[in-house]
Amino acid sequence: MLKRIKNLLKGSLFIVALIISTTIVFLSLLKLPSSKINIINIDKAYHSIAYFALGTTWLFTYYKKPEKKYFIVICCIIFGIIIEVLQSRLTSYRTGDYVDAIANSCGVLLALLIFNLFVKKNRLINDK
Repeated sequence: MLKRIKNLLKGSLFIVALIISTTIVFLSLLKLPSSKINIINIDKAYHSIAYFALGTTWLFTYYKKPEKKYFIVICCIIFGIIIEVLQSRLTSYRTGDYVDAIANSCGVLLALLIFNLFVKKNRLINDK
C-alpha cells in the first residue's frame, strides 16, 4: 500500500510543482484587489511562503536526485527575480521590488534547509 502511494505521489508531485509555479506567475502578474487589512510588509511573508512552497515541491519532486538540489534552488531564485522584473516591465499596476526578490529567495533557502534536514533525518532512520 505504501509503495502504491509513493508511486502515485512521484508523478503527481511534478504536476503540483508545475501548478504552484504557474499560480505564482499568474498571481504575480494579475491585478489583485487591495486588501482591507493593512499590515506593513505582510506581502513579504506571502512572497516567502509562496517561494517556500515552490522550492519545497521542486526539491521533493527530484528527491532521488540530490545532485540537482542546488540547481533547483538557483532556478527558483532566478525565477523569483525574473517575476519581479516582469512585474515592473509588463504591468502598470505592479512594481518590481528587490525586497520582494529577497523575500522570494529567503523562502527558497528555507525550503532547502527543511529539505536537507528531512533528507538527513531520513538517512539516519534508514541507516539503523
